[in-house]
Amino acid sequence: MRFVKMHGLSNDFIVLDEPVTTTEIIRLCDRRRGVGADGVLTVEVEGDAVRMGYWNADGSPAEMCGNGLRCVARYARDRYPLGDRFVVVTPVGPRWVVVSDLITVELGPVGLLGESRVGEWQLSLAEVGNPHAVAFVDDPALVDVETDGRRVGTDSSFPDGTNVEFVSVASPERLDLRVWERGVGETPACGSGMVASAAVARSRGLVGDTVAVGVTGGVATVSFDADDVAWLTGPAEYVFSGEV
Repeated sequence: MRFVKMHGLSNDFIVLDEPVTTTEIIRLCDRRRGVGADGVLTVEVEGDAVRMGYWNADGSPAEMCGNGLRCVARYARDRYPLGDRFVVVTPVGPRWVVVSDLITVELGPVGLLGESRVGEWQLSLAEVGNPHAVAFVDDPALVDVETDGRRVGTDSSFPDGTNVEFVSVASPERLDLRVWERGVGETPACGSGMVASAAVARSRGLVGDTVAVGVTGGVATVSFDADDVAWLTGPAEYVFSGEV
């Protein structure tokens, strides 16, 4: 099985051109006995049709991954005559991507689903093809993300689990966050989580239509167009390739 290792803001993936089983996903993502990654991406290309699959490190399927979508976009463009703007079919539907030095991907309209509470955490719920619970804090660096993220993300009020973002507003042009991803744990970045956090902050009037979002892995930009469709712009980089 040949693979390529990629990352977006240190959110890292194993990219494959072939189908993969749950057992293989878990083995490949193991950071001690495998290649090591937050998840596995599959890329299928027929003509100008690109299809993306994504699974978390524990083998569970995920509906959307913004950093993964950028990696798929670069991987597909570099290997096939697709041009710099094309559609990737994701588990939540077709999404436009634009490939340049940075990659811009469409994540669609964000569903804002109201408020919830788990323990001491007041949460704003959002849907970006996948579920998110956003908590505003003074300083994400002071949060025990692994403990509190897991407590919120696996709470019984979320039967299918949820991703959890701990967000601070640095300015009307900048958010900072740390994220706990279901099926993985804390990761250096989560593209859909960055978009969910920006959408919630925008709905509260805390930021505008374009905002930089800082995570432990770097900075990306979230923007909302006139139709309230969210776009995420950031890097997608190769790490190495190999065969297992």
